Amino acid sequence: MRSTTAASRTAVALGIGILAIGAVVAIDLFAPTFFEDPLPTRAQDGLTLALSVLIESLPFVALGVVLSIVVQVWVPPGALERWMPRTPWLRRAVLSLLGMFIPVCECGNVPFARGLLMRGFTVPETLTFLIAAPIVNPIVIITTHQAFGFSDGILVARLLGGFAIANLLGWLYSRHPSPDALLTERFRDTCELVTHEPGGRMRRSLAQLVIELRAVMPALIIGSAIAGAVQVLVPRDALLAIGSNPAMSLVAMIALAMVVSICSNVDSFFALSFASTFTPGSIVAFLLVGPLVDVKMLALLRTTFTTRTLVGIVVVVVLSAFAIGAGVNLVA
Repeated sequence: MRSTTAASRTAVALGIGILAIGAVVAIDLFAPTFFEDPLPTRAQDGLTLALSVLIESLPFVALGVVLSIVVQVWVPPGALERWMPRTPWLRRAVLSLLGMFIPVCECGNVPFARGLLMRGFTVPETLTFLIAAPIVNPIVIITTHQAFGFSDGILVARLLGGFAIANLLGWLYSRHPSPDALLTERFRDTCELVTHEPGGRMRRSLAQLVIELRAVMPALIIGSAIAGAVQVLVPRDALLAIGSNPAMSLVAMIALAMVVSICSNVDSFFALSFASTFTPGSIVAFLLVGPLVDVKMLALLRTTFTTRTLVGIVVVVVLSAFAIGAGVNLVA
């Protein structure tokens, strides 16, 4: 049954890919003026962008997998839990700040969060870490300060906004009647398999390494390919044309953040190139949305969370980022 489901998913993915390629070829044949560059140039640009996203993410994914194995296999039972507060909201708040001690971008945080779930942390608790960590980690704080300093409150708004969104999501999903239903059936089976894996620590570490790489790498490759394709197909001029409008600039930068899929460790320097054209609030919205729900991150999150859960996360993140960005525009 499971192999049939996997085969059907592969067939659907291939079908979507073929339709997308067919659509691009059809546009090139019947509307040659729609894009400025010819199809071979766009295809080469898309491949280059996809490879750059993949290569940029690989070291952090590898580090995240290693940290996941350390947490799941090598840290003694109760060592992390005994330092955590017992009050649920305070426990989530502490976990959302855990990323300050882990210099891993959003890609590496997914396998690390999977390790927390396998260890027994709840879904709401893990979500607060997963959402906050790409923003509050030390490298992101340093690079954001290097790009913007304290001008227009962009750095402060990003840090406080990321913390607030993470804890809002944690609180919302803590109200869910069955938090385990937020996880995919495949991941729940993985938890069961890892928990009952026989043998010593080295054997369990190797088993989890294989499991994590098999789960994360296909999603990372697919997400990188989608990011590269979308960047080529979405005209940048359309986004830049509305950059000076306070409301539309927020929408444009949120859309751009979901498309370009830049690592949170360096996205501040990319956003800096738009600072003279777009409003400060739209820059903050870009810096909040990108590390949390870009297309690459969503592909990785799908290895663990159901589609319905991801839709809820995207809605909360986008609306929260829009509200925070609008507030920054009013103050700046």
